Amino acid sequence: MNWPWATSTGQGLGSTGSLAGGYLLAIDMRIEIEQEEDGRWLTEIPDLPGVMVYGSTREEAVARVKALALRVLADRLEHGETIPELVEVFSVAA
Repeated sequence: MNWPWATSTGQGLGSTGSLAGGYLLAIDMRIEIEQEEDGRWLTEIPDLPGVMVYGSTREEAVARVKALALRVLADRLEHGETIPELVEVFSVAA
C-alpha cells in the first residue's frame, strides 16, 4: 500500500481532517468502480483484499465500499493486527 502521510507543516495530499498536535492526515485509498451488465455497480479497494461491494447506484456502491474499508481496518485493530500505515495516527500519552 502506498498511503502518503502529512507532516506537521500541513502539506498532506487531499487532507480534510486535522488530528491533535496540528497534524493533517492524508490517506489515499483508490476505489475502482465499474458497472456490470445487469446495471449494478461494483466497487473495490485493491489495497484492502476482500473489500469489494455492489450497489444499485454508483453513489451507493462508493458509500458502501468506504464503510466496509473502515470496518475492515477497525476489525484488524481490534484483533491486535499491526497496520503499518496507521501507526502514526494514534499516540498514547505517557
